[in-house]
Amino acid sequence: MPSLAFYGSSLLSAYWNGAATYYRGLIRDLAGRGWRTTFYEPDAFERQQHRDIEPPDWAEVVVYPATEAAARAVIAEAARADVVVKASGVGVFDDLLLEELARTARPDAVRLFWDVDAPATLAEIGASPDHPMRRILPDLDLVLTYGGGPPVVDAYRGFGARDCVPIYNALDPDTHHPVPAQARFEADLAFLGNRLPDREARVEEFFLNPAAGLPERRFLIGGNGWEWRALPENVRRIGHVPTADHNAFNTSPRAVLNIARDSMAATGWSPATRVFEAAGAGACLITDAWTGLEMFLTEGEEVLVARDGRDVAAHVEALTDERARAIGDAARRRILGQHTYARRGAEVDALLRRALAARRAGAPA
Repeated sequence: MPSLAFYGSSLLSAYWNGAATYYRGLIRDLAGRGWRTTFYEPDAFERQQHRDIEPPDWAEVVVYPATEAAARAVIAEAARADVVVKASGVGVFDDLLLEELARTARPDAVRLFWDVDAPATLAEIGASPDHPMRRILPDLDLVLTYGGGPPVVDAYRGFGARDCVPIYNALDPDTHHPVPAQARFEADLAFLGNRLPDREARVEEFFLNPAAGLPERRFLIGGNGWEWRALPENVRRIGHVPTADHNAFNTSPRAVLNIARDSMAATGWSPATRVFEAAGAGACLITDAWTGLEMFLTEGEEVLVARDGRDVAAHVEALTDERARAIGDAARRRILGQHTYARRGAEVDALLRRALAARRAGAPA
């Protein structure tokens, strides 16, 4: 059974950690394909106080103190693994993890960087001639990304990566699926996302402005950070929404809204986890426009697309319960057929086994 040491933000908590369900879907599927994963996550940002799950039976989880000594101790354990993964955005000692894991891994082990925010990472690398990634990339076997399509692949190869493969978000149908509506989440339009500097202007354009212009409609916003922001009177805020409540959050409103962060919208091919969660629950999804959307959902049939806030308002005013159900049902069929973590896991499994075989044969992966 091949072993995988995965150093990431958190597997146990989605609190200020949108990548959690992505990690869970992939690692759970890989366990079914024979991989033994140890996930190393720091005790930081109050994530352990806001766990969504307890340690699962499909991965070992090591929670370490957010200190340099503790980070170095878990880095030493990488020498036991067949594949060593450093994810972006761990949040503490990222550069230390990146540089030391590459050195600590066994000579026959596969070393890879898994980027869950590639547009932002690439902007950092481009702005910093002495960024540690520039030194380390050519020695890594592989870069995997949360998305980003051809622009991200080309950029990583331009910085010296041997190869870069997008592994897109997907649906775990055992976790996200239709459930009965709950009154606490009812609204004409709901949005779930943390308040972040590179998203807030787009939230204002695509959510808050339409809400202000439609005072007779009900709007709902979930996520961290919005308690400190003035909102229109018809927008109800509910704070952090645990993963266990995501299905009800998606099925209860007439429609839910996806808003990409600035860099992901500009790059394209970057569907958020929320897109697949909403579609899996059979929700009617309205999304801001971004290049590559048709790879995942068809505009007008499986998703409604808004180029600006006026489009969002028009969709909200025109949408009937019947049309919302039809769009949600069509989206669910498409995602179940083409975009599950079983499909993504098969892709990752093949990539890692191929890289391992090349390593063990003494050839470049």
